[in-house]
Amino acid sequence: MAGKNSAADAGDGPTKAGFVALIGAPNAGKSTLLNQLVGTKVSIVTHKVQTTRAIIRGIAMHGASQIVFVDTPGIFRPRRRLDRAMVDTAWGGAKDADVVALLIDARKGLDEQNEKILEKLADIKLKKILILNKIDTVKRDSLLALAQLINARTQFERTFMVSALNGDGVSDLVEYFAENVPDGPWLYPEDQASDLPLRMLAAEITREKLFLRLHEELPYISTVETESWQERKDGSVRIEQTIFVERDSQKSIVLGKRGQTIKAISQAAREEISEMLEQPVHLFLFVKVRENWADDPERYREMGLEFPH
Repeated sequence: MAGKNSAADAGDGPTKAGFVALIGAPNAGKSTLLNQLVGTKVSIVTHKVQTTRAIIRGIAMHGASQIVFVDTPGIFRPRRRLDRAMVDTAWGGAKDADVVALLIDARKGLDEQNEKILEKLADIKLKKILILNKIDTVKRDSLLALAQLINARTQFERTFMVSALNGDGVSDLVEYFAENVPDGPWLYPEDQASDLPLRMLAAEITREKLFLRLHEELPYISTVETESWQERKDGSVRIEQTIFVERDSQKSIVLGKRGQTIKAISQAAREEISEMLEQPVHLFLFVKVRENWADDPERYREMGLEFPH
């Protein structure tokens, strides 16, 4: 598992701990990279852009260092209130970090979205590194040219070339972060891979399955909340979740003919949640219409986002 050294390696010497913000355009591969760095699935990965809504922290232990990764939502041009909240949160996460890591899809290179991010990064006076991702899909000469071009725009301390998908270059990255977080006590218990409560992580998994199944008909207007979580005597867990949509027509899409769609989503989510918890799971999904949930401040707080006025 990437970045998963036992804390015993640290001995009783001084420890280090700090925050690394991963920023980048949608689909640059941030969630995939985060999962590689932490060595466990903490951020949902789908082929649909803008799936990471809240800031999800993954934690990697490396020798005496604890590295807390802030996986910010993809930075894009916001159109709706929810979009604006996601973008504001992403930049907020970058400003609070010890190291800012900009991830760029090497195949896309310096497109309009990355140009805008670079402009804004120039104002952030923190340690910045550049990570070129998906290097297995691009020729070496073009990679070096791209790295030079980007470094000419904004000064990065280091440039790393990785493939988040197969893990190439990830161990060098972990090594760098471990050396560059500040001295200080660890911020989380060492065995905690993510500070997301399990309930929220389970809701994210269900939302991922919903996306994979319905990304054409139901782009973004859905959220999932874990309503109840009961550990049973037989070692299993009973979970109830509600999928919220904005209209009745969306509700019937999620249910599908004779409930077939929700059944498939439920089964896929149950299998993955069970694998994550390493215990049997009984999952019950309900679909409710909550009009204009995307304009309700309470929902934003639950997702860890600032409500944009």
